Amino acid sequence: LNFFFFFLPLCFENDDAPLWKGYFYASLLFLFSCLQSVFNHQYMYSCFSVGMRVKTAVMGLVYRKSLVLTSAARRTCTVGEIVNLVSADTQKLMDFVVYFNAVWLAPIEVALCLFFLWQLLGPSALAGITTVILIFPLNGFIAKKRSKLQEIQMKYMDGRIKLMNEILNGIKILKFYAWEKAFLEQVLGYREKELRALKKSQILVRVFLTQIAFTMFGVYVLIDDRNVLDAQKVFVSMALINILKTPLSQLPFAMSTTMQAVVSLKRLGKFLCQEELKPDSVSRDPLKLGDVVIDNGIFSWSKDGPPCLKRISVRIPRGTLVAVVGHVGSGKSSLLSAILGETERRSGSVAIKGSVAYVPQQAWIQNATVQDNVLFGWDRKKSWYHRVLEACALLPDLDILPAGDATEIGEKGLNLSGGQKQRVSLARAVYRKADLYLLDDPLSAVDAHVGQHIFEKVIGPKGMLRDKTRVMATHGMSFLYHADLILVLGDGEVTESGSYQELMSRDGAFADFVRTFAGSERKECSIPRGEAHTPQPFVFLEVTCQPHIYEPRQRSLNSVSMQNMEPDIEQEQIPEELGKLTEADKARIGRVKLELYVEYFRTIGLAFIVPILFLYAFQQAASLVYSYWLSLWADEPVVNGTQLNTDMKLGVYGALGFAQGIAIFGTTVAISIGGIMASRQLHLELLRNVLRSPMSFFEATPSGNLLNRFAKEIDAIDCMIPDGLKMALGYVFKLMEVCVIVLLATPFAAVIMLPLALLYAFVQSFYVATSCQLRRLESVSRSPIYTHFNETVQGASVIRAFGEQRRFVLEADRRVDHNQSSYFPRFVATRWLAVNLEFLGNGIVLSAAVLSVMGKDTLSPGIVGLAVSHSLQVTGILSWIVRSWTDVENNIVSVERVKEYADTPKEAEWALEDSSLSPSWPQAGTIEFRDYGLQYRKGLELALKGISLHVHEREKIGIVGRTGAGKSSLALGIFRILEAAKGEIYIDGINIAELGLHDLRSRITIIPQDPVLFSGSLRMNLDPFDAYSDEEVWKALELAHLKNFVSGLYEHQSSPTRVACPRLHRQLVCLARALLRKTRILVLDEATAAVDLETDALIQSTIRSQFEDCAVLTIAHRLNTVMDYTKVIVMDKGHIVEMDSPSNLIAQSGQFYRMCREAGLV
Repeated sequence: LNFFFFFLPLCFENDDAPLWKGYFYASLLFLFSCLQSVFNHQYMYSCFSVGMRVKTAVMGLVYRKSLVLTSAARRTCTVGEIVNLVSADTQKLMDFVVYFNAVWLAPIEVALCLFFLWQLLGPSALAGITTVILIFPLNGFIAKKRSKLQEIQMKYMDGRIKLMNEILNGIKILKFYAWEKAFLEQVLGYREKELRALKKSQILVRVFLTQIAFTMFGVYVLIDDRNVLDAQKVFVSMALINILKTPLSQLPFAMSTTMQAVVSLKRLGKFLCQEELKPDSVSRDPLKLGDVVIDNGIFSWSKDGPPCLKRISVRIPRGTLVAVVGHVGSGKSSLLSAILGETERRSGSVAIKGSVAYVPQQAWIQNATVQDNVLFGWDRKKSWYHRVLEACALLPDLDILPAGDATEIGEKGLNLSGGQKQRVSLARAVYRKADLYLLDDPLSAVDAHVGQHIFEKVIGPKGMLRDKTRVMATHGMSFLYHADLILVLGDGEVTESGSYQELMSRDGAFADFVRTFAGSERKECSIPRGEAHTPQPFVFLEVTCQPHIYEPRQRSLNSVSMQNMEPDIEQEQIPEELGKLTEADKARIGRVKLELYVEYFRTIGLAFIVPILFLYAFQQAASLVYSYWLSLWADEPVVNGTQLNTDMKLGVYGALGFAQGIAIFGTTVAISIGGIMASRQLHLELLRNVLRSPMSFFEATPSGNLLNRFAKEIDAIDCMIPDGLKMALGYVFKLMEVCVIVLLATPFAAVIMLPLALLYAFVQSFYVATSCQLRRLESVSRSPIYTHFNETVQGASVIRAFGEQRRFVLEADRRVDHNQSSYFPRFVATRWLAVNLEFLGNGIVLSAAVLSVMGKDTLSPGIVGLAVSHSLQVTGILSWIVRSWTDVENNIVSVERVKEYADTPKEAEWALEDSSLSPSWPQAGTIEFRDYGLQYRKGLELALKGISLHVHEREKIGIVGRTGAGKSSLALGIFRILEAAKGEIYIDGINIAELGLHDLRSRITIIPQDPVLFSGSLRMNLDPFDAYSDEEVWKALELAHLKNFVSGLYEHQSSPTRVACPRLHRQLVCLARALLRKTRILVLDEATAAVDLETDALIQSTIRSQFEDCAVLTIAHRLNTVMDYTKVIVMDKGHIVEMDSPSNLIAQSGQFYRMCREAGLV
């Protein structure tokens, strides 16, 4: 293309040369430029299409893999890591597909350019070739180093995202314990290491090619005095060197992209090679012997781990009810997992017949409506659906929910109580009409009498599942009498088996256990026979598994204000907004506002921006003088076959090139450091804003949206914005240089350049607005992918048990397709823009060439060569300016999305500067409510109305009441998870509304019902601030009956997926936290609902002895736990309806008496 330069200078040197030749060459120049544009962008379009397909395919592959991971593999691959694979690593693979061809094409282009340079300059071209050869390995070394640093950066980023995922999942616990600062420091620790690696890789810039021309021309003029640099040689060479710059700059980028793709491929490979569940571990042959047959089975959770079940031989006939009992950790859940094929089968065989339904111990609830959770992909059969809801005692709950069964349930069932979640989980299984039911402690989270109702209506001999095979792991003694077969487990082995009567007559360990513990439990659970058939469904005394206490949104759905709603609204009439809960990620409209750029640059600081601009101006001035000096040299007259002062000209030329190189390095480093400063600040603000948000924010915002901000958006701010700015500024200054040179040569060009500039501005503004909006839509449609991945990983065992993998895979594919439907138009728009701009640029080339031919009588060959060779670059410069600026504008959207959470409502201050609070407060532990009222959202009825109550020092208070009565709201008020709507709460005479949140929350303690552990050492889970000595920690562990468990595992890593640590131990860790803090006020959100009776007795005795001097408030689930308390408060519809000692309340024959009678306690 550029060989027309051979002919243009000839026109100037030969006065007789016909003008048509000049115009002909200029036209050919324009034609070939246009052809190049068309072919190049068709090629780029094809590459992007293939890249997008690769990205989509890999995302699908990762999702499908996450559905078949073994339990051991799931422990090593956290949700955060999987999200990172889907967001960052798939993108790097796509970039690889797009840019990989440069790896083999660039050397061919380089070879061709060097061949033509050889023809032009002879052996001197070898100097240029040598420079290129030296630069290649150096750039290769730099690329390798950057790749290593990137691996390190990705590792820390994985750690950060994993920790953020855990923080978002356990945010309630962090708020209750006032632990936000400790976890903020942990996240920032990862962030600093990540940014350190990023800074090093950004500063390692590749070696630029400013010196190739210098070495070639230098050698050319020095080896022979008769070697003259005329306009033809200089500008044809410069045009070739400019062509050479493209493949040489592309090559390191392509190699770096390839290296990054290799790193990502390794990470993907490691994930995809993780152990999978073996489909043949459970055979599904039709059996004559029974529905479940395990023959001499030995099972473990991982290939190399110790067996969790040994020598298991069980035959379960069709239609029988099997109860699996044993201490916590004896292997009950493991046995159900073995039947499902979730464990590693070491030896023996497992065979089942027919379809399976599974109810896990911790209910897995999807972020969908109640109806969708129950139907779980099946069609709605109205009468059967209604029967299932009635049997699972869900109808009264649906009356309370704002939109009945069309109410949306938050992530992980946030707005349902523990009992409601468990019943929805059970209803999902019952609706299936499966052949085999595996029930893992399904009644642990529900009230005793509700449990009795469900047992009779669903599980028991007269229930809906009476003809089905049911295997139920349970701690409940009262149901064992009805079981056809009882399996007693101990240390992973079946120690006894038989019917209830057979086991009692053997007088073994089972019989002793029943005699010791069944008394109180059976007394509470066994409702008199006459009442069992007509249970009172509204007397629900349950508390949440993700308790009300730390679920502010709870009352917005379960609040008394909703109870007045008509229960039998036809489903079609329910307004959609009524049951809506989570807010979808919204895309803003229009171009990015100028304030956003100002905000971004302000975080970098003016002191940094001015030197950056100065360095760019200096770099381009050096480049301009560098080029102009060459044109002056080319115009130098030849005297006796040589040019004068060649050495001096070469020296100045080299010095200018060196100055340019230094400036390029300076700008690169400065922008990289500035970008890192901005991203550090923006991440810190995002983290602080999220951690300081109230609970209602987390309930309405899906974790996928937040993870998207912390993963993809922060990654864009880290890398994409500084890179885009670097390129945009570089090309804008380069364009200014070209315009100056063209106007110097042919001032008349201004007439053509002005309309072209206006056209350019129009095309650019039209494109940027479109592209920006598409980028927003793509970001918004990406969040649901992460939310779905998150949900699937946590509920994988349920999805597999129900055989719903295909439906979930299709849903994942649908969400990815939806995301790509925004991504595809975006890159097509980029190609549209590039073609249009390059045609504009080609117009500038044509005008420069034509004007040069027209003014051949007045122009020197040197200045014409300079103008035309520079105008040839305009095409590339224009498209790169828009592309890089669009990248900046597209990615500055990330700043917009990160800043979104700055404007959301925040909690009160964590600590007040002028606080005069005594370090030992509260000393007495008295609590006083004065006409206290509380509401969950503005516009809703008060959940607590005019509560006046005085809790004295060392008093033990039980709080009981029906679902939605407001008992949890009292605790929420004490911790200021919700602020008072009216009235005050005083603790030791101090109004808690005047305290900092951390000052308050760190001085009182709660033991929640849902025990949450974080990845990290056990020590960190007990004392993240390192405020206590080792002796104090060991004492707390001893009092919590954990010393033996921990002795061999000190600094043991608790599993992030929480599979390894049994629920018992997690509950005891929560008890140890309370023992360690030893505050004067303890709130118990029935912490023993889901543990066995022995453990319950253990925990209750520890609380009675260790917290004797403290005020204890217990939200009661089992009434017998509060029968020896000082006072019992009975709540109803937000009021205290009864308050006295338990014996007095029973004597008064009021509401408490009726509850005790229903529970069989009187």
